[in-house]
Amino acid sequence: MSSDIIKLSRNTENAPKNAVSTQTVAFSHYNNISAQLPIDPKTGEIVIGCIKNQAKQCLANIKAIVESIDHVMDDVVKINIFVKNISDIDHIDEIYTEFFQGPLPTRTVVAVAALPINDALVQIDALISNGEGTAPQAPCALVKVSRNTANAPKGLYSQTVAFSHYNNLSSQLPIDPKTGEMIMGGIEEQTEQCLNNIKAILESIDHVMDDVVKTTIFVKNISDIEAVNKVCMKFFPSYVPARTIVNVSALPMDALIQIDTAVSHGDGTPPQLPEDTRLLIIEASNTEHAPKVPYSHTVAFSHYNHISGQLPLDPKTNKIIVGDVAAQAKQCLKNIQEIVKSVDHVMDDIVKINLQLKNIADIDVVNNVYNTFFKSDLPARTVIGVSAIPMDALIQIDAVVSNCEGTPP
Repeated sequence: MSSDIIKLSRNTENAPKNAVSTQTVAFSHYNNISAQLPIDPKTGEIVIGCIKNQAKQCLANIKAIVESIDHVMDDVVKINIFVKNISDIDHIDEIYTEFFQGPLPTRTVVAVAALPINDALVQIDALISNGEGTAPQAPCALVKVSRNTANAPKGLYSQTVAFSHYNNLSSQLPIDPKTGEMIMGGIEEQTEQCLNNIKAILESIDHVMDDVVKTTIFVKNISDIEAVNKVCMKFFPSYVPARTIVNVSALPMDALIQIDTAVSHGDGTPPQLPEDTRLLIIEASNTEHAPKVPYSHTVAFSHYNHISGQLPLDPKTNKIIVGDVAAQAKQCLKNIQEIVKSVDHVMDDIVKINLQLKNIADIDVVNNVYNTFFKSDLPARTVIGVSAIPMDALIQIDAVVSNCEGTPP
């Protein structure tokens, strides 16, 4: 691990343990919590029952992790909910708000092809504020700023939750905020509406699209990628944030696309000092040792680096390598390693990994490769099964890396 980076990795007996991830990994002023399945930590067995019972167990596990590090659920900034059946979200919503007393976190909800345990109907991960910080960052008060604007769709979430020097936006669907209804049109029209909603939220907090550091784009049809990229170019004509494209089985309101966004927030929240957002320094970089893509390999802001989804591409040819899932997993991780190395970091500086598999049964094979890339405590992790991956790959991996050197302010 880089010499000045103090990454705090922790587990508690009150939540399920996993041999290939750490329950929570804190760095600077954020904690990254691994995806929680509906497993009873006392028995190690999945909770058999309805979707509400399973969702409640996932959230109870997150709560146990949060409380084990002297935090509360209202310190959660962002929640990601992965379901097998998109219609189950209505049942989850019936119990969801019981876990929060104050303004709700930002949220993403998607249906996926498979989860790591066959009988699981839901999986939830989280990002929480970390006021105490980690060395060398000084502790700060937990002042989480949750905001909404009438110019973007509203739901069972906050549109944006800021803490320290990041804003996390709820995933935006192609909804007309005036009517609350899905817009008419195909993938290009829906993509534009999602991005217009993101733009409206950013403008409401005095930010611009060039302050975005990472987008995760969830599409119903993997063949829509080129059309989506075409529309994205209108909103990011010069600087392009890091990006991951994830194929999903279904989205709320039967949408074709949903876009999740992390935004630089130079003005900060108390006790971070306000800064002129025109002076935000976002460091986007690429390396010749990783595959070429029409977006940034990594985007650093403040104390984090966000790495774009990596496919098993040979950087010399930009083609999928020949081989099984083990070989493909190794190539994805090598590409991440090269990107991390290009910004003077090492793999053990990674705090969170997101992994998509075309066949969820491949996870054991992938884990055998995965563990060889880390020498210290493993990152927090989320694994989902998807029906398709760009370029017909078997696996895709993205990452969040600690960035001790920071960027101004």
